[in-house]
Amino acid sequence: MKNIFIGLLFAMLWASASVATKFGILSAPPLVLANIRFFLAGLVLLSFGYIFNKSYKLPNAEEWKHLSIFGLLNTTVYLGLYVCAMKYTAAGIGSLATSTNPLLIVLLSSWLIGRKPSKEEIFSIIIGMAGIGIATYPLLKDSSTTILGISLLMLSMVCVSFASVYYARVKWKLPNILINGWQVALGGIFLLPFTFFFSDFSLIRMDNRLIFSALWLSLAVSVIGLICWFYLLKIDTVKASLWLFLCPLFGFFYAWWLMDEPITMYTVAGTLLVVFGLYLGQRKKLSRSIN
Repeated sequence: MKNIFIGLLFAMLWASASVATKFGILSAPPLVLANIRFFLAGLVLLSFGYIFNKSYKLPNAEEWKHLSIFGLLNTTVYLGLYVCAMKYTAAGIGSLATSTNPLLIVLLSSWLIGRKPSKEEIFSIIIGMAGIGIATYPLLKDSSTTILGISLLMLSMVCVSFASVYYARVKWKLPNILINGWQVALGGIFLLPFTFFFSDFSLIRMDNRLIFSALWLSLAVSVIGLICWFYLLKIDTVKASLWLFLCPLFGFFYAWWLMDEPITMYTVAGTLLVVFGLYLGQRKKLSRSIN
């Protein structure tokens, strides 16, 4: 029961990121919101890690290198592109696209280690991308989603998939809380030059909407959501991925409930295709895990 509660909590929090981002960018430029999120999350994670465990030490030179690369890919590039994409993309589509990450990881892992992907893996990616296309189609007509937004969104998904593959190939000795604390803080530092260059700071409105969005993204999503995710990964890596299947469902529900985004037959059909693609890509691993 405990694992089910944590899995549901993870899916609910993870799926809320796109809606919270959509609210936040109404009161601040996207990259400003991203930097606030990164530094808040990094401060909380690192403070928690070092204050409550006095044995934790600062990373060594090799660990700084890996943290910097991971932070650049996973935070600066991925989330920097993602938050910019949400300015031109419906919240539901943002959540749906995020759920395709496991499919892209399979493809990139196969490419980087020279393993030929199976037919099922290829079909899962094609089905997942087709699902996003179907769900997006009606939104392109009313300009709530644009080609630029979808392009930035998919580019961000490729970047986070590279980051995930890189993370998996490194033999980390640091605890997870420090890995995430340092990578998100470093990612925020790397993003600062772009934030200062591309953002119009006169557009910032320090209202309740910005404060709540920043706190939700940093504390609920980046801190509590990731703690839940790593707990699930520690229990069973394959079964943890099952909770990603719920993210599109929660994402579209939040978008409909909080932002009045329509749920159409295109939305339902596209979401079902993405979920089926996720299942197809994970089916063999799930079978091995159950057996």
